[in-house]
Amino acid sequence: MLTRIIMVGAAALLPLCVHAQSIPPDTRPLALAEAIELAIAANPGLRAARLGVAVAAAETSQAGSLPNPELALLQEGTARGTRTRTVQLSQRLELGGKRAARIGLADGDRRVAAQDAAVAQAELRADVTNAWFDALIAQERFELAQASLQLARKATDAATRRVAAGRISPIEQSRSQVAQSAVQLEVAQAVTGLALAQSRLAAFWAAQPTRPLAGAPAEQPLPPLEALLQRLDDAPRLRRALSQVEREGARVRLERSRRMPDVSVTLGTKRDDEIGRNQAVVGLSIPLPLFDRNAGAELAALRQADRAGAELEAERIGLTQALTQAWRRAELAQAEVNTIRNDILPAAQGAYDAAVTGFELGKFAFLDVMDAQRTLFQIRVQYLAALAERYRAGADIERCLPLAATTTGNTL
Repeated sequence: MLTRIIMVGAAALLPLCVHAQSIPPDTRPLALAEAIELAIAANPGLRAARLGVAVAAAETSQAGSLPNPELALLQEGTARGTRTRTVQLSQRLELGGKRAARIGLADGDRRVAAQDAAVAQAELRADVTNAWFDALIAQERFELAQASLQLARKATDAATRRVAAGRISPIEQSRSQVAQSAVQLEVAQAVTGLALAQSRLAAFWAAQPTRPLAGAPAEQPLPPLEALLQRLDDAPRLRRALSQVEREGARVRLERSRRMPDVSVTLGTKRDDEIGRNQAVVGLSIPLPLFDRNAGAELAALRQADRAGAELEAERIGLTQALTQAWRRAELAQAEVNTIRNDILPAAQGAYDAAVTGFELGKFAFLDVMDAQRTLFQIRVQYLAALAERYRAGADIERCLPLAATTTGNTL
């Protein structure tokens, strides 16, 4: 009977397994916006920061709890006829606004945790953006290396035909073959670089790199630096520092409230077996602040508040410098990208095409083709480097100050 059940279950699961194996892998191009969404949804570090907000919220709820009452049982003597028994209930009453101050401090912790999560998300967006563009540049380098290999093979074939026709020396053919071998090495290096870059990108959401990358988003003009600096108060790191200042202010209020001693009220009854009578017990307990007035804790809280204020100013200065430097880098890189793309790259491509055509017609030497090819490849690599720097600078700008117009992609 058990064997029959296993066979029936296996027969039922077999179509599902076959269907799972028949599902083709996802080969859709991975856009930057989707990469950021995947990282935000599955990144363990960001999830830990968000759990910190939940922890702080639970602590805020606990901070509002009232002190528990205390039930006490006291017996004097052991003989049945002479013993007395006292049952009393004590309740501590918090004075000086301790409960409100405690709730305020816990709420400050919650706001700091929320800003920590916002900072972590902004850092994650910038890191994913950098990794995505690193992978994109590696992918384009690989495609460029493949195109270079095709051109090198084309030049080698042309040199071979001309050597066979007796128009050029066999040395030219050897040079073309050496150039082709060098380009093949570049292709192998580009394959390794692409695999590493894709692996670093997919690590942000703990996945295996299996998808190619989509093209770069459309480049948008840089916002004016003055406009960015005016919105500096919206920076997550600055908001976090401001929340820390408010939190330390709440701590100062809590320590000041602790200067006021709490009062404990006691109510109960006392049974005297000797006379057979019950007596009411009423008590009031007030600590005398003779030795500990909480002065040291209050002074420490005040100094911590001063420290938080100084850290806020330091954070503002650091963010201003970082934002200005990133903006300058983006401006310089954008100018370099425009110059290479609009002027230098078309001229180099035209010179190379003319050299190849002239070589095939016997008007140019093979060295002229190699020089033109080397110049074109160097300019393409320079263009990719400038483009990567442009997007890295844009990501650093959003690391400092996420743009309001940006949802899940880098528009800088």
